[in-house]
Order: sequence, then C-alpha cells, then structure tokens
Amino acid sequence: MTSFLKTLLALFGLLGACMGHAQNYPAPQTGVWVAKDFRFHTGEVMPELRLAYTTVGNPRGEPVVLLHGTTSAGGSFLSPDLGGELFGPGQALDAQKYFIILPDALGAGRSGKPSDGLRTQFPRYNYDDMVAAQHRLLTEGLGLRHVRMILGNSMGGMHTWVWGITHPDFMDVLVPMASTPNQMSGRNWMMRRFIIDSIRQDPAWMNGQYTSQPPSLQFANVFFATATSGGDQGLYRKAPTREQADRLLDQSLKAPSTADANNHLYLWEASRDYNPNPHLEKIKATVLAINSADDERNPPSLGLMEKALQRMPTARLFLIPASEQTSGHGTTGQAKWWKEAVSSVLATAPVRGK
Repeated sequence: MTSFLKTLLALFGLLGACMGHAQNYPAPQTGVWVAKDFRFHTGEVMPELRLAYTTVGNPRGEPVVLLHGTTSAGGSFLSPDLGGELFGPGQALDAQKYFIILPDALGAGRSGKPSDGLRTQFPRYNYDDMVAAQHRLLTEGLGLRHVRMILGNSMGGMHTWVWGITHPDFMDVLVPMASTPNQMSGRNWMMRRFIIDSIRQDPAWMNGQYTSQPPSLQFANVFFATATSGGDQGLYRKAPTREQADRLLDQSLKAPSTADANNHLYLWEASRDYNPNPHLEKIKATVLAINSADDERNPPSLGLMEKALQRMPTARLFLIPASEQTSGHGTTGQAKWWKEAVSSVLATAPVRGK
C-alpha cells in the first residue's frame, strides 16, 4: 500500500470518527405548540403564543429538560461540546434512556418574540413569564406531569431556580449552572444596563421601529461578552499580546450577525426583577448547582451561593476550578467539565412523586 493511500485511508477514518461523534445520538425532532390565551405578569393576554422546542430520544424515556442562555435557543444544546458529550450511548443523558426536551424560551429562537411583528407592542415579559410558558409547553403541549431533571445554563440556570420555587413537585433534580439564586445586581445588572441603554439611546433604534439593525447592537453585545465572559486566564491564553487582543476583538466586532435589537432588549431586560432568594425554602428537589471559579457574572468571592445553599438541605455546589482552559461565564457551555457530576446526581437522587 502506497503512503498516499495510507494517508487517504487515515483521513477517511478521521472523517468517519468525527461524523460518528457528531451523530452519536438520535436525530433531533422539532415542533411548535401554541399556548392559547397566555397571560403575562403585566395582565396582558396574547390569544396565541407560539412556543417552539426540540426533542432528542424516545418520548417514552425519562424526561429531562435543558434550558438555554440569553439570546440563544434550545438547539444550542446540540453542539459537539454539549449534546456530543451528553446524549450518546452510555453518556450522562443517553438518549436511549432519556427523553430530552430543549424549549426555545419565550422571546427566543422560534418562539414568539417582538421581531415577529409586534415589536415594542409585544408584552414586556420577565423570567416568571418565561418559566410559565415553559410549564404550559411541558404540561399542556407535551402532556408531562413530572420530569427527572431540569438543567439550565446562564439565563436557563436562573430559570431553573425559578422552576424550583414555583413548581417544586415537578422535578426530582435541579441543575442550575452559571447562575446564583440572588436578585439581579452588581456588575451582572450594570453590564446588562449597558446593552439595554446603548440600544435605546441609539438614534437608529427609532423607538423600536428601525428599518435596519442599530449599529449599537453588535458593539454592545461584544462589549458585554468581552467584559463578562471568557475568563481571565482563558482570554490571556487566546490573546497574550496587544496585537492578538486587537485581532480577537476585531473578529468579534466584524462577525456576521442575525441578532435583532428589540429581541435582545427584551431578553436582557427580562432579568430585571429576578430574585428567587426569598423563596428558596420552597425547593424540594435535589439541587446540584454548577458554577465556574472564574465566572465574571457570578463571582464566587461574593459568597452568595454558599449562603443560599445553607437554606436547602438537599443542595450542593460543584465549582469548576479556573484555568487557562476554562472560559469564565462560558465554561459551563462545555459539558466535559460537569457531565460526570450530572451523571452522579441522576444516579443517586431519589425519585419523587409523579
């Protein structure tokens, strides 16, 4: 066999391995359910609210729900770093055992949102509304009365805390990631205000009636992401010189974007009154909180998580150590750091009433 042929076969083998890894779980299915007469916390009612979702696995399997971060969508869990590490045979959320449900949050993905036509006439929703929409999707739309686990990342992590206090009997396990059960405050809220105010004060926003995306949108998003995600060591590893830092920033500022200003405004502002802290004693599920030591939005140095966990006898914290391989608030976007912890809690947490 020639060296060329050996090389070609090796390349085909590598390609096959990569494809196999990308397809190591059943093909995702997508759907849309319409909630009738959806009432927002403001008292406004939408006659029809579209709620989209993706599922992986057999509907007869144990249901688990995964909740995405701000400006993302349920399909983000299908990435190699998440679904590729979780949904395959023998993995933590093996799709042969679990029925995996990935909702698109109210205001995001293919679910109802301002850019569908109402623009700033869309009801000014908050996290309570978003969780209420998820609850109606799961119970009325998919016919579920109980799930094994709700896991959420970033905004989804905050939604997970809200789930625990508003529907304490609905799940056995809660896994809130990259979040704390404390009110929106400090740097976390200040940086969100930068995005919100930058868009609103941009003349091109035109009170939400713009004909092209305001230029402040991408700048504010990149500013926020750089300031509150990436990790000190992680960003330094990527950009150890001023030239490399400039190049990394320029790539982000010039990257193609399909973001919509009104959608982003609503999503970031939805966190304004988030505060499950006064109600933590209502949580009945086993709680595995997962954070990273270099999370810029939820810094462990504040000690907020430790104080909260003391009030929940079935809760514990899994803190991912900071390193040049972690990425601050973005660390939990890679399941390799926490998949074993989730597998362990699923194997040991008691099954509660269904």
